[in-house]
Amino acid sequence: MIEAQQGICKRYGADFTPPEDSCVVGISDSALCGEMPLHGLRHPFEKGSTGWFIWSGDYSNADDFFKPVHLYHLQEDCPAALPYLALPPGWRFLIAPEYEDVWSDSSLLNI
Repeated sequence: MIEAQQGICKRYGADFTPPEDSCVVGISDSALCGEMPLHGLRHPFEKGSTGWFIWSGDYSNADDFFKPVHLYHLQEDCPAALPYLALPPGWRFLIAPEYEDVWSDSSLLNI
C-alpha cells in the first residue's frame, strides 16, 4: 500500500504524509458500506487523529455523521480510500468507478 500511496502523492505533487495505523479517521456509515462516490478531506491532524474525514453520498453536519474508526480497520471496511490517505493535510479526493480527482484545498488548514 505504501507504493500506491507514494504514487498518488507523486502524481499530484503532494508531500508523502502517511498517518499512523493506530490513529482514527472520521468515516460515514455509507462509506463503510462501500457506497460511491467516495469523498475524503484531511484537516491538520491532532493527537490520536489522522485528520481524515471520509464519506459517500450526501454530506451531513449531524453530530453522528462521522464515526471514529482506527485506520487499520479500513483495510476491510473501506479499502478504496487507502491509496489516498498519505496525502498531507489540506488535500481532498473524490473517487468513483473509473473516476479520480485529487486536489489541494488550503481552506482545510484553517479550522
